[in-house]
Amino acid sequence: MSRWTIDSTATLEFDGVVALKATMIAGNINVLASDEAPSVLVSEVHGPPLLVSHEAGMLTIAHERILEGMLGWLRNQRARATVTVTVPRECPVQLNLVSADAVITGLSARAAIKSATGDVTLDGVKGQIDANTVSGRIEAQGVDGAVNFTSVSGDLTLAGGSLESLGARTVSGRIAADVAPVNGCAMTVSTVSGEVALRLPESTSAKVQLGSAAGRIDTSFPGLQRYDRPVATNVSGTLGDGAGQLVVNTISGGITLLSKPDDPAKAGTGVEDK
Repeated sequence: MSRWTIDSTATLEFDGVVALKATMIAGNINVLASDEAPSVLVSEVHGPPLLVSHEAGMLTIAHERILEGMLGWLRNQRARATVTVTVPRECPVQLNLVSADAVITGLSARAAIKSATGDVTLDGVKGQIDANTVSGRIEAQGVDGAVNFTSVSGDLTLAGGSLESLGARTVSGRIAADVAPVNGCAMTVSTVSGEVALRLPESTSAKVQLGSAAGRIDTSFPGLQRYDRPVATNVSGTLGDGAGQLVVNTISGGITLLSKPDDPAKAGTGVEDK
């Protein structure tokens, strides 16, 4: 195993990387998928040094005291770093963040993210995304694949791309998605007070169930039926041939389901250009 202790600016290059795991307290980490040789560029380090290890293709990055134990992590308030990592496009990425922000670009593999308050931006990721935050925001553009999201108050925003599945749960976070579900896509969204706004192509095929105990429900899709009851409002029906599924439930959060014109190049497929 190769191991480096970094307390100032540094650049490292590697023969091959098959997986990345990074744990950051504060600062920024940028993960860039590239056809170039894998590398780590550290442009800022405050507090305990970074430990970088490379063993059997596994690249690991973390502050020294994190690896020594959780207590040292919680007691250290000065740990901060700015890191840029280039990895192969097919390299799975695992990020554990406290208040650090992250950017992941061009990945064609699974991205697993755990964040307390740090915000994460994903651009052009084609693979499974698993994100768990407390109050950190997840913003994704041009993603293709499956998205799983859980938060307390963190927001999820999806813009463009095509989804194989969407699972989103939050207490008070806002869920907003302007995407194209692939045929047979299952989308399930659940919030307590968080608002939900979805914009899908006119040709979307799905069985729809929207329900809220106290929140409003608005939709521009024709053919969906509304049922107003003293204790809840429900909107349900079938879009297209009903191949997919869309289920949204809230307690007091509002639900908005809008339609958008199909992309002429993808008409009838429910898939947008990437």
